[in-house]
Amino acid sequence: MKEEKMRIGFVPAHREPFSEKWAVDMRRKTLKALEAISRESGVEIIVPETTLTPNGLVRDDSDAEKVIQLFKSKNLAGIIIGTMTFGDEISAVSIAERIPEAPVLLFSTKEGAFTEDGGRRADAFCGTLSISSGLYRRGIPFAFLGNCFPEEEVFSQGIKNFLGACSAVKGFIGAKIGLVGPRPERFETCAINEFPMLEQFGQRVVPISIADIFHSAETIEEEKISPIVEEIKRRANCEHVKEATLQKAARLELALKQFVKEKNLAGLGVQCWDAMQKIYGISPCLTMGRLTEQGIMTACEVDIHGALTMLAQYLASLNKTVPHFIDWTIQHQSMENVFLAWHCGNAPQILAAKKSPVCLEAHSILGPTLGLERSEGTAEFQLKPGEVTLNRIVEYDGQFKMLITKGKAISSKDKLRGSWSWVEVPDLERLYRTLAEKGFTHHASMIHGDISSCLLEFCKFAGIEAVVV
Repeated sequence: MKEEKMRIGFVPAHREPFSEKWAVDMRRKTLKALEAISRESGVEIIVPETTLTPNGLVRDDSDAEKVIQLFKSKNLAGIIIGTMTFGDEISAVSIAERIPEAPVLLFSTKEGAFTEDGGRRADAFCGTLSISSGLYRRGIPFAFLGNCFPEEEVFSQGIKNFLGACSAVKGFIGAKIGLVGPRPERFETCAINEFPMLEQFGQRVVPISIADIFHSAETIEEEKISPIVEEIKRRANCEHVKEATLQKAARLELALKQFVKEKNLAGLGVQCWDAMQKIYGISPCLTMGRLTEQGIMTACEVDIHGALTMLAQYLASLNKTVPHFIDWTIQHQSMENVFLAWHCGNAPQILAAKKSPVCLEAHSILGPTLGLERSEGTAEFQLKPGEVTLNRIVEYDGQFKMLITKGKAISSKDKLRGSWSWVEVPDLERLYRTLAEKGFTHHASMIHGDISSCLLEFCKFAGIEAVVV
C-alpha cells in the first residue's frame, strides 16, 4: 500500500499597517524555499492561496478560521508559522491551538532597509515574540528556528530538522510493535510496562508466540521461498551455511512479514535465543537485518523500547536511512574515546562497508556461550564509516527519556565476528557515565547521519525527556 505523503501547513502571518508588499514578497520567497525542500523530501506544503485569504496572508480571525478549516481537511503532520511582517498573534496562535496534534515551528523573517522616512517595513523580529509568548502561555510546544531570510542555509536546515521531527511524531504516536516470543529470562533490561506506552503515545504491543510463527513459517508456499533464497545468495557469501538454513531464513522472513501486515505493525521485538535457535535451528539475525532494511524496524532480544528507538530514528530520517541495533560492547584497547558498536549479525546489509564482504556464518559467535549447537544464519560484516547518531529510549515510573548523542564510525582493518563498527565519540567517559547514571541499558540504536536536532525536537513534541551527551 502506498504511503500517504506527509503534509505540512504554512501560515504566512501579517499585521497591518506594516507593508503588505513586503509581506507578499516574503511569502513568495518562503514558499519558493519550502517547495525546493519539499521536492527533495517528498513533503507537500499546504498554504492559504490568494483565493482563500487576501494575498494568501493570515492577518485576522476571519483568515484564521478559513485556514483552520483548510488545514483540518489535509491531515497535517506539522505547522510552520512565519512572520512575514510583525504578524498578528491572535490569528496565528489560534490556528496552532485548534490543531493541537500538529507540531509547530515558528520563525521570523529578517528586516529589509528602512523606508525613505526612516520607518520599518516589517518588524517581524518583534512580532514573533508576541506569537511565541501566546504559544507558551497555552502550553503549546513549538520549535523556534530563529530570525532569517528564507534563502539562508539556517532556514533550510531548520525546516529539514522540523520535517524529520514531524515524521517521527506522526509515525511514533499510535505505533504498534510486535512482540515475538518471550524476552530472555535473565535480561530484566528488556522488561517493559506497556501501559505508559498506551497512555502517553497510544501505542500497542501485539504479542505472538514462537510456536505460531514457526507454524506460519512452515505453511509458506514453496514458490515464495526461492526468490528470497536467491537474493540472499546474491548479496552474501553463503558457503558456510546449508541450503536448508537459507530456506528456513526465507520462511521466517515471510512469516514475520505476514504478521506485520496482518496487524499493521511498525516494528518488532524478536526472541532470538532459546526456542528460535534451539528448536528452529537458525539464528534470526539475518532475517532481522533484512526486515529492518525493508522498513520494518526489528530489535533483538524482544527489546520493545529498542524497536521504538529504531522507529524514531528511521522516521526522523524521512524513511531514507535504516539503523543498526547495537550493544555498547567494549572500549577500544588503545584508541581514546572509541567503543565497539556491535551485535551478533543483525545489521541491514545495505550498511556494509565497501571492502567488508557480507558472510553468513554457520555459528553465531554467541552460540557456544548460550549453549546453542544450531545457530546458523548470522550476517557478519563491518559497517560503513561516517557520521552517526546514537539513541536509546527508556521508561521509568511512567516517564520516558531518550539518549541523544553523536559519533563517527571509523574504518578498521580488524577481523571481527558479528556486525560491527568502531565508533569515536567526543567524550566516551562522559557518555558511559551518563548511560550508567541515567538508567540507559546495554542496547542502543545507531543510524548514519546527524539527526540529533530532529530527535531533540521530536522529544519536545512527544513529551520525552531528551538526555543530550
